Amino acid sequence: MADITIYSTTVCPFCVRAKMLFDKKGAAYTEINLDKDPARRGEMVEKAGGRRTVPQIFINGQHVGGCDDLYELELDGKLDPMLT
Repeated sequence: MADITIYSTTVCPFCVRAKMLFDKKGAAYTEINLDKDPARRGEMVEKAGGRRTVPQIFINGQHVGGCDDLYELELDGKLDPMLT
């Protein structure tokens, strides 16, 4: 299974949607909640090429972007191969 990391915040609806898609697919992920650990925001921004919004999603170390980017991968049939 893929190594998935999601940087998120507690009340972000886009974070919830991204996690729901992974849950639907049965894909386990590590969530880094920036509300609980705000010191990690700088780490996220650096890894995400300057992007500051949440969620920021990484699959096997590759930055895939935010929620809309994740759903675009799903619609294009590219997400499942990344998860195997």
